[in-house]
Amino acid sequence: MPYMEWNATFELGIEEFDEHHKFLVDLLNMTYDGLTCEAPRDELGGVLDELIRYAGYHFAAEEHWMGTQNYPDASRHREEHERFSERVVEFQKDFHQGKADLSFEVLQFLTGWLSDHILKTDAEYGRFAQGVLSAAHGNS
Repeated sequence: MPYMEWNATFELGIEEFDEHHKFLVDLLNMTYDGLTCEAPRDELGGVLDELIRYAGYHFAAEEHWMGTQNYPDASRHREEHERFSERVVEFQKDFHQGKADLSFEVLQFLTGWLSDHILKTDAEYGRFAQGVLSAAHGNS
């Protein structure tokens, strides 16, 4: 059973970002599997690195989209991404230097942040996008 289940409440209605979010959930579940199976440290580190790399890719894609759509709350959204990235990159550095271990507490933080971010902050731009689409279809 996965640690974090994807469900329809996470869907924004923007296929690209829904697919990104699903992949991030998959990476969190791979991290959980590695923890529960007591995978070697280098294997856990690889999954952690991929999770952080992909989150950065995803954040950049969202921020680019927000710029092209003139999303009014883009700067606040970007700041939230930056705060998260700073925190996880610091953890990643400590992990690779042997100063920290990947634990269930870290996994809970990552899962909680992703879930909260999708359901609240990302949902705001999802509603914005639906309004843009509705306005475009209503004006044609």
